[in-house]
Amino acid sequence: MTPGDRRRTDARPRAFEEVLARIEERIAADGLTVGDRLPGERQLAEQLGVGRSSVREALRVLETLGVVASQAGRGPDAGAVLTSRPGEALTDLLRLHLGLATLSMREVIDTRLMIEQWAAARAASARAASARAASAQTAPAQTASVQTASAQAASAQAATGRMAEAIAAMDAARDPAEFVEHDIAFHLALAEAAGNRLIMAVMRALRDALRRYAVDAVVRLGDTGGLQDDHRRIHRAIEDGDAGAAAAAVAEHLARAYPESGRDS
Repeated sequence: MTPGDRRRTDARPRAFEEVLARIEERIAADGLTVGDRLPGERQLAEQLGVGRSSVREALRVLETLGVVASQAGRGPDAGAVLTSRPGEALTDLLRLHLGLATLSMREVIDTRLMIEQWAAARAASARAASARAASAQTAPAQTASVQTASAQAASAQAATGRMAEAIAAMDAARDPAEFVEHDIAFHLALAEAAGNRLIMAVMRALRDALRRYAVDAVVRLGDTGGLQDDHRRIHRAIEDGDAGAAAAAVAEHLARAYPESGRDS
């Protein structure tokens, strides 16, 4: 390969990455939100000063990532529409990596452990802080911050309510697949109780990618009583505002559900 060939080979990824960065800047600068339309391919190429092939490739990647959806048409109907489906692409990528064995179950469960322990501790701490604030006398100058904290506490309380509903639904599940559906709802509500949307998106992708393995785990265990005891301990620790107990209960739960992915295996 000649230096010229090398330059041409190296230039395309750099140009493509630059287009992605420029499109991201345009989205932020124009204040675009979900449902808004990007300029058409030709217009974007002119605005960014790049070739249409680079714009086309960048848009194709953004569509694969679930950031935009292609829209055929002319005039005002041309251009890609911003969407809110990035979690779907992440789920697909995780499932593929699991299937190809480029990610081990241990790596995925370790990631879940880190995320869910943090989420459970965070939710429990928020619950404890809310209880302290409710029992304290608040000065007028603190009213705005207290109102914000109250709104966050109300959102977390709604999420822990959904955790309780999921536990009841798991008790009534007729088969492993139905049990796992409600189990997923429980763990997503746990992530939601922590109040972090990115954690929610990652957890959703992890749980969706692990769905088949989760059903296999329930079938292997046979009796779901232990899992349900774990769920109740997690929920109770969060409700009690005990961050340490909540994190410990998550660790015990994942070790029970996936013993083959333990650190000593």
